[in-house]
Amino acid sequence: MAGRRSPGSKSRGRRYGKGASKTVASAMRRRKRGTLRSGRRGKAGRVKSRKQAIAIGLSEARKKGARVPRRKAA
Repeated sequence: MAGRRSPGSKSRGRRYGKGASKTVASAMRRRKRGTLRSGRRGKAGRVKSRKQAIAIGLSEARKKGARVPRRKAA
């Protein structure tokens, strides 16, 4: 019986593509190495925050055309 859904529920599938998760993983590795930088052309300094590294990875994935949900309006 495991995996049964109610009749009204709708399957959503994967939100992020495999390419997006690879790009985020790459950004996380660069953060750990200390080479991930923020801002245009990396002028704003080194990234130390995990959340910021994920955001940069998703942004790079969007630019590459990977399947990533749209950014939420600020």
